[in-house]
Amino acid sequence: MSVIAVYPGTFDPMTNGHSDLIQRASKIFEKVIVAVAANPGKTPLFDLKQRVSMAEAVLSGLPNVEVCGFSALLVNFVKQKNAHVILRGLRVVSDFEFEMQLASMNRRLENKIETLFLTPSEQNSFLSSTLVKEIALHGGDVHEFVHPIVVAELQRLIR
Repeated sequence: MSVIAVYPGTFDPMTNGHSDLIQRASKIFEKVIVAVAANPGKTPLFDLKQRVSMAEAVLSGLPNVEVCGFSALLVNFVKQKNAHVILRGLRVVSDFEFEMQLASMNRRLENKIETLFLTPSEQNSFLSSTLVKEIALHGGDVHEFVHPIVVAELQRLIR
């Protein structure tokens, strides 16, 4: 059975934690679709096109990974892509309550879609896009937290 997983997020920007989780998921699933959410309510630093482009560049070495931007209801996007799994990352225990709520709602909306959680690699357990942006916006060095392409885009945007 071919299993397609959708890994949704804002990815503003994509961190090494995101790319590590995607790389590990690509070994488990036939195909992983990285669904970059428009999510204007979060006021992203990068627009959707930039976030998709960076994700495509960062993940270009993974042949069974596809990157798509989306602004639809997640379960509708998942069905459109013929996927049956929503993949989410859990960094800390405090993430679980919100993620459980989302998973329960998604299951209620579409009971044929399962949510699976992956934990980060130990070296990425503290990483978040919010922290990376904060460090970069205050002139800090983020090269160990994000791909060099993302470092360059952050530097370009901040200048």
